[in-house]
Amino acid sequence: MKPSQTDATERAIALLAQLVAFDTTSRNSNIDFIVFVERILADFGGVGTRTGIDGKANLLATIGPWVAGGVVLSGHTDVVPVDGQDWSSDPFVMRERDGKLFGRGTSDMKGFIACAMAAAPMFAEAGIRRPVHFALSYDEEVGCLGAPAMIEAMVRDVPAPAAVIVGEPSLMRIISGHKGLAHFDVLVSGKAAHSSLTHIGLSANDIAIRLMHILTELADQLQADADHGAGFEPPHATLTVGTIQGGTAVNILAESCRFRFDLRCLPDQDAETILAPFMEAVADLDRQMKARFPETGIVVRTAPHHVPAFRTEVGGYAEALVRKLTGDNRSSGVVPYGSEAGQFQGAGLSTVIFGPGSIEQAHQPDEFIERDQIAKCMDFMERLAKELAAA
Repeated sequence: MKPSQTDATERAIALLAQLVAFDTTSRNSNIDFIVFVERILADFGGVGTRTGIDGKANLLATIGPWVAGGVVLSGHTDVVPVDGQDWSSDPFVMRERDGKLFGRGTSDMKGFIACAMAAAPMFAEAGIRRPVHFALSYDEEVGCLGAPAMIEAMVRDVPAPAAVIVGEPSLMRIISGHKGLAHFDVLVSGKAAHSSLTHIGLSANDIAIRLMHILTELADQLQADADHGAGFEPPHATLTVGTIQGGTAVNILAESCRFRFDLRCLPDQDAETILAPFMEAVADLDRQMKARFPETGIVVRTAPHHVPAFRTEVGGYAEALVRKLTGDNRSSGVVPYGSEAGQFQGAGLSTVIFGPGSIEQAHQPDEFIERDQIAKCMDFMERLAKELAAA
């Protein structure tokens, strides 16, 4: 490893330790984290703007000329909770052992953010002719809630970027697609009565069971219709009921039942079309219930954290750029998890997922990223700086 790269890697690792120390679990504020990043980038000419809500902020900051054709380096600032996990050390104090850097968020995805920040002096000193935009979001882990406002501001206020690199952990391999994700909340309101008097009551649990049976049949059909050529594992859309709450006693007809389900579609599938039979059954059962007891019924709500699928771009510039800088001419991969990539792509921005660390470490106790992954990412950042300087 040449000296300049060694220095850059050590700078990134030092920054990562500082980023890990911020407990940005999604339930907490990320403002202190954002302020820290702003100050670092400002030292190298970074000019930033925030979007967000009380206690939460996205940061969009730019180094380089205010012209079109720049590259966006995107990462989320929040991490998942450590509650109930068996960590061998403090999750918010980074430790290094055997070439591995342990701490919450090291892989998902403060490692990439640290590398982007550590590359700021490279971008500033290279005399880049196209800008680098740092796009840091909040609440990705609870449904990609923060990014839409940041992307809207980017499209509205920033000279059109040519590429977005979402630095989710991919072991520095190109990822060009992922499934879409939607959560649904179903509330069934029945009429309570003694369990021996079914003629004067209506069990919300019984109605919910019928609806969940329809969902399991749909899930079986999705599995049967698997597209083995799409590259996903599993090779089909998945539909699962995650939570159920209903009833108060075994001898009382349940007055209410609530369940939530999760649908993950392949990029060429439409959630509304898949769920059409379910929604028809909901409407039919709702009419039957109200005919007996007008105060009863079924309400289906789509949870706010809808994550659009990320589709492989034919001839996309973002993927071509990463291939050029890495010399990677292998076929790109797809992943089952969701990210903000589909949101950037939906705004008309060429997008690719490419970042250090392994997704297998994400959300795990003793989460880690290998030092070598940080070094590889810094090598990529150096090449990116040269590319933007030559453009």
